[in-house]
Amino acid sequence: MTAGRVVPPLADPVALLGAAMRYTDAVLSRVTVGDLTSPTPCADWNLQELLAHMHESLVVLDEVALDRAVVLRPAAEAVVADPVAAVRGRGARLLRSWSRTDRGVVRVGGAALPSDYAAAAGALEVAVHGWDVSWALGTPTPVPSALATELLFYAEVFVPDDDREGRFAAPRVSSSPEPGERLLAFLGR
Repeated sequence: MTAGRVVPPLADPVALLGAAMRYTDAVLSRVTVGDLTSPTPCADWNLQELLAHMHESLVVLDEVALDRAVVLRPAAEAVVADPVAAVRGRGARLLRSWSRTDRGVVRVGGAALPSDYAAAAGALEVAVHGWDVSWALGTPTPVPSALATELLFYAEVFVPDDDREGRFAAPRVSSSPEPGERLLAFLGR
């Protein structure tokens, strides 16, 4: 934000969503059944619970792309035999949906917002949770610099200080010049 106005995005948000899914898909390819009980940076979730959250988020983002609107509701308790395959499959479907959707305004929980911002929020969600998965595997994989640079712009728009509680940890101080490190630090990781 600059003096109360939003600066236009630098890259196509649907392309960002694709880049985030490719990064996360590469991380997900390393998950084994034995990893599902591993802790994550999300204090209340193990890896299986994080994957369930990711799947539900992708379902919502897909609904926004297809229906132009979504009513937010509590996540259904779903038992999935292969949560990694479920997230990867839903991610592929999501990319197909967003690549065919018309740009414009969508409604999320009754609020109108540009569809590009919904896609960018999805990219942020996917990439950061992709990093969370890599952390749970014991090999934190940096968010690619170009992707992280773009997502940091959106993170600063979508996560104001007065709306962090219960959703994000306090920002960490990062002296790293790496965009991925700055993005994760901004989101409290």
